[in-house]
Amino acid sequence: MRLAVLSDIHGNLIALEAALADLEALGGADMTWFLGDYAAFGAQPAACIQRVKAILDAAQPPTPPEGEPPPSTPPAPPKVRAIRGNTDRYLLDGSRPKLKPAENADEYADLLTQIRRRDAQLNWCLSQLSFNDYDFLRRLGSECDLHADGFGYVIGYHAIPGDDEAQLRPDTPDEEAADFLLDREGALGIGGHIHVQMDRVLSLGGWRAVNVGSVGMSFDRPGFAQYGVFTFENGAVTVDLRAVAYDVAAYSAQLAASTLPDADQVIAKLR
Repeated sequence: MRLAVLSDIHGNLIALEAALADLEALGGADMTWFLGDYAAFGAQPAACIQRVKAILDAAQPPTPPEGEPPPSTPPAPPKVRAIRGNTDRYLLDGSRPKLKPAENADEYADLLTQIRRRDAQLNWCLSQLSFNDYDFLRRLGSECDLHADGFGYVIGYHAIPGDDEAQLRPDTPDEEAADFLLDREGALGIGGHIHVQMDRVLSLGGWRAVNVGSVGMSFDRPGFAQYGVFTFENGAVTVDLRAVAYDVAAYSAQLAASTLPDADQVIAKLR
């Protein structure tokens, strides 16, 4: 069984299409998870939401004819699942991440710049969405899970289970990382959020914690669309963290041509 996991698209449709084309070239996947942050801070927020929604809709099982009795066997797990990330929540309810309070005049000036830029970009993104786009985000849950035969339970989340803003990073101490996963059962946890790929076996708790990186705004490999492919076979899992080059010049041109506030600040993160 092959599971594909994509996260943190951030309105970058060019990168998303590059990742999806790479997955198709690999032969596709039996199941696909999207772990959130679809729209914010990118040139095409609505188009990215609509692309993911189309993939979800295409994977829905056909509706049985009216009057036909329900199947006697339990339904198979969904082939495609999508959950919400922190920036999706910001768009839904106007919440914002906490910032460290300023302790002097220079830090205060910095803080004002950060807040102004962040809020202007999020407000612009929200203005690009239709109610249907917004409603898609509203209906998303916060976690994925599956039982891989012979392997065990696998969970998917945006940042950590129960918290879409926490930082489970390559250098997070094992004890803290294990605490993040303490109230879940499983052998493999898969996340996004930090925009950095990671594959760690924790010395506590028996977990393997993997981060698939960011499709649309990678921090460790700018200009590459990152995602993960997990192949379960004979009671084991093979993890393939993918990084696919996409047309950064074309995406930068989209950003520059958009009315996204401070688009040059986003463009700088792509190189």
